[in-house]
Amino acid sequence: MDSLDIFDLENLAISADDDGIVTLSLNRPAKRNALNAATVDELIEVFSKLPRMGARAVILRAEGPHFCAGLDLVEHHAEDRRPEDFMHICLRWHEAFNKMEYGGVPVIAALKGAVVGGGLELASSAHIRVADASTYFALPEGQRGLFTGGGATIRVADLVGKARMIDMMLTGRVYKGDEAISVGLAQYLVEDSEAKALEIARAAATNPPLSNFAICSAISHMQNMSGLDAAYAESVVAGIVNTQPASRGRLEAFANKTAARVRPE
Repeated sequence: MDSLDIFDLENLAISADDDGIVTLSLNRPAKRNALNAATVDELIEVFSKLPRMGARAVILRAEGPHFCAGLDLVEHHAEDRRPEDFMHICLRWHEAFNKMEYGGVPVIAALKGAVVGGGLELASSAHIRVADASTYFALPEGQRGLFTGGGATIRVADLVGKARMIDMMLTGRVYKGDEAISVGLAQYLVEDSEAKALEIARAAATNPPLSNFAICSAISHMQNMSGLDAAYAESVVAGIVNTQPASRGRLEAFANKTAARVRPE
């Protein structure tokens, strides 16, 4: 893939291996990786460019014991923003997270410690979430006199349902462990979330890029459509993806019974 030297990052760290798997790290451990305005700007820059740089998958992780404690409340308090100023901050969050969700490159979040408030909004923008035993999820906005502004009403409600999200915000309810998995906050609960995220990224990176692009963008778009429009869009995407040259050898292997079969472990 293209060189990552184009990025000048202070709040994130980025690296890539020879297979095009990018590791993007939240790098404000002293702040529990809380998202200030500068970090959101860096997320926009990175996820605007990675899809065109040949990235095959992205592992989103964090330095320190916590993934992300959400909005940087110290900055928010110090800035004493006007309503219209904070509205534009929220729109930048939406821009960053939309570029993650709709960018077409698989994003796997390796979670640990706090995944709280805006940190959960960030995690919910990834395509796959891997938690470890230390991971806990919460939306404490109600207790802090706040309301979600980075897409929780869209993505977290889609994961856990409206009623659970309202409960989390009204009461400060915390989910972790098997319960967090059962309500849909993460897909995996493992001992080492970063090792599992890398395993998933390597598996995803073996798929044809066009297939991954469709999986990691078209499904989200179709969820926003009426059933009739989604059926039409799905047909168009399938027509393009299912006839791509990169699929020919894989289809031939299936037809010749030389392809790996789908089996339970």
